[in-house]
Amino acid sequence: MRRLAIDVRPEEYAVARLDASAVVPEPLLEPADGALVSVTRTDAELSVVCPAALVPAKARSERGWRALTVRGPLAFTLTGIIAALSSELAAAGVALFSLSTFDTDHVLVKHTDLDRAVTALRLAGHEVHGV
Repeated sequence: MRRLAIDVRPEEYAVARLDASAVVPEPLLEPADGALVSVTRTDAELSVVCPAALVPAKARSERGWRALTVRGPLAFTLTGIIAALSSELAAAGVALFSLSTFDTDHVLVKHTDLDRAVTALRLAGHEVHGV
């Protein structure tokens, strides 16, 4: 497996759910300071990953996540990145929430598991920055 450079984002993140017909709240469309925001709509829900401070008031949410971003851009032909990260974290007993963008992959782990996650990733040979 290719060794990755991974950045730990400094803020607390949340995973939130709104009704499928909800309008995307304005603060999520232009977040400050380069924050990671992901909005996904299906016929069943509007799912949001965002800094905890931006969670919409009417959303059901799970807070206390930290985001780890693989430095990219990553070619679409690369295989096994999320598989490797998830298996390394699973072996350390760390649950994750993953998402991908055009350029890279992101993994969220609970704040209480961050130290274990960083240790596991470093032991697997990855460079982890920002902690």
